[in-house]
Formats: sequence, C-alpha cells, structure tokens
Amino acid sequence: MEQKIFLKVASVIFGIVAIVHLLRVASSWSLVIENFAVPMWVSYLAVILIGYMSYQGCKLAKANK
Repeated sequence: MEQKIFLKVASVIFGIVAIVHLLRVASSWSLVIENFAVPMWVSYLAVILIGYMSYQGCKLAKANK
C-alpha cells in the first residue's frame, strides 16, 4: 500500500475513535470492560492523544506528495 494512502486511512480511523471518545465524554456514557469501569479521564486523555495522532497523520499525508 502506498504510504500516502496508509496515512490517510490511519488518520481517518484515529479521527473516528477520537470522536467516539469525545461523544462518551459529552454524553457521560459509562464503559465497563470485564467488570472494570473505565474512568472518564481515560477518554479525556484518548481524545487528546488520538486526536493529535489523527491530525499529525493528515499533516504527514499532505506533505507526502
């Protein structure tokens, strides 16, 4: 797969995941995995980190012509 296409696909996937975490924060959805309640701060952190990864991927795909 061409690097530019890979960067675009990865950026879109990261963006979708960041949006889902943002929706979780905005809607106060609870998340339980195997009897473990995931704290809300995990989604705050995920929005920042994964959103940044999505942004950087888009930036790299644009620069990689």
